[in-house]
Parts: sequence; structure tokens; C-alpha cells
Amino acid sequence: MRRDQLEHIIRAAADLTDRNEFIVIGSQAILGQHPDAPAALRVSDEADLYPVDNADRERVADLIDANLGAGSRFANTHGIWADGVGPDTATLPAGWESRLFLIRNPNTRRAAGWCLEAHDIAIAKYRAGRPKDLRYLADLWKAGYVDGRTLRERLDQTDVEDVLRRRMQEAIAAHERQHRPQRDSSV
Repeated sequence: MRRDQLEHIIRAAADLTDRNEFIVIGSQAILGQHPDAPAALRVSDEADLYPVDNADRERVADLIDANLGAGSRFANTHGIWADGVGPDTATLPAGWESRLFLIRNPNTRRAAGWCLEAHDIAIAKYRAGRPKDLRYLADLWKAGYVDGRTLRERLDQTDVEDVLRRRMQEAIAAHERQHRPQRDSSV
């Protein structure tokens, strides 16, 4: 997905639901902070979003899924789609709301897509821990969009069980070792 395609999804969701503000979570939220993110971070054809307004949130999510979701005419026409989700879809660190990146421009018809910050996306992905999430995380590290210190701080601000926290700490440490800049041994 490209940034202009995410903008199209935000516009379509606003037109469909009469809502003007959405939270964009999941992998494609990276396009808020990094509009020109590397292709490896843009492989998904779907964007997960939900309205900021709490009123009838479940109905709105169902409306988005039915009209903009996988298999919809929108998806078949544009090759991208939206998943209507809710705030409980991702486990996020405390304070994530203060770090959102705004997408709002003429292409969104001034509707707002508030996108998660890279480290907050990463914490949600480490929490999920699926193979596709771990590949995405490796690509976040390769792009230089995350660092271990900030991830450890964010993990400390995240409400997860102790067993899961240890698994996430180990995964962060493994990625940090793998993507640590190499020292020049000739010095």
C-alpha cells in the first residue's frame, strides 16, 4: 500500500460512515510517520482502522468491513481494503494517543487518519508475535525506524502478562542484536 492509497481508504471510510476521524493501527499506520516507507513495510493491502467517536463503533466497523473490506467491490476495484476494528484490537503502551501522526489533506477530503507511531506499532506486533509480525518487525529495524531503548521503555508502559512480557523482551533483544550496527574492527 502507498500513502495515497491509505488516504483513499480514510476518505472512503469517512464518506461511508459520516465520521471524520479514524485511528489507523496495524502495519500500514507506518505511512503516517513515514509516507515513503520502504516497500517491505508496505506489503499489506489492508488498513486497520476505527472511528475516534465511540458511538455505534461496532456497527461502523461492520459497515466498513461490508463495504470496504476484503472481497468488497471497493477491494476488487482498487486492490486495497479496510478492516473495521476496535480499540481492543492492538495492545499498546500507555500514552500512545499522544504520539499519533495525522494524515489529513485534500486527498482525504479533510477527514483525519490518526496513525500509530513506529515504536507503538512495534509493541503491538511483538505482542501478536505471529511470523508475519516478526518479519514486519525485522523490516522496521532494517529501515532504522525503531531502537531497542525506546522499545524497552514502551514495553515497560504496556500492560501484558509476565510470560508474554519476557517473550517480547527476548524478541526485542534478538532483533537488536541482529540489527546492531557493526563496529569497524580495523580501528
